[in-house]
Amino acid sequence: MLPPPTPVRIACMNNSTFGEHLRVWRKLRHLSQQGLAESADLSARHLSFLETGRSSPSREMVLRLSDRLNIPPRERNNILEAAGFAPMYKTSALDAPEMRAARHSLNIVLKSHMPNPCLVMNGRYEIVAMNQAVGVLLSGAHPALLAEPVNVVKFSLHPDGLGSSIINYPQWRTHILERLARQLESGGDSHLRSLIAEVRDYPFPALRDNRSGKEYDAPGVLLPLRLRSASGILSFISTVTIFGTPHDITLQELAIETFFPADDFTAAVLARRSADASTSCPIPA
Repeated sequence: MLPPPTPVRIACMNNSTFGEHLRVWRKLRHLSQQGLAESADLSARHLSFLETGRSSPSREMVLRLSDRLNIPPRERNNILEAAGFAPMYKTSALDAPEMRAARHSLNIVLKSHMPNPCLVMNGRYEIVAMNQAVGVLLSGAHPALLAEPVNVVKFSLHPDGLGSSIINYPQWRTHILERLARQLESGGDSHLRSLIAEVRDYPFPALRDNRSGKEYDAPGVLLPLRLRSASGILSFISTVTIFGTPHDITLQELAIETFFPADDFTAAVLARRSADASTSCPIPA
């Protein structure tokens, strides 16, 4: 079992000062004041004054430090507002008129990946769209886990969800928790921390063949997701795609996960299922 992720940063509240935000992000990136000052081309004394509130930053300085600290767009808006400036990025609803091109692109991706399962999730790992092939992953789950919005992480690891069907559950669980821990370390919020705490407490599903799961270690460079299904054992490898140049927080936080067949048997099962499935667009244009 993985140790709990180190709480490197405290949650920055809405009333935090610019200096408090700056100090938290500097420590999160494991930088000294001198190190950050050198990379941002200012003196350590000036940086110290910014953190303590003895000096106020210009908007250009806020953006420069945000770039050096690789602060995500949502948190970059927060730090700009804390410094007294207007936010830089919009947060639009996915069904907003200005998001029509993005919706069209997502629909193309979802349809083009048929017959392979493909889904779109937001920054909280909630499914916002999916193609018909995802049904092979959702079948047999407890209805409570399928109530919208479906959380991919909870569904994957809960014994009443996909967890009970995953043959290599211990390895897949470790893979997901490590992925979440890396995201938390890079600047995840309190929602992510709560999600990690919840899924870490999920009981391991009983392995039907009474094996520990060690026999299913992947021999290659990719960890497959191996599932029991009514059609037989299915094996997938997954990829995650993001928008390349988003200027909207909603788009920046979207991720498209696709599950490709890792063997010929899985490919054949997906092809048969696709022959009877609708491929209509899951997002209204």
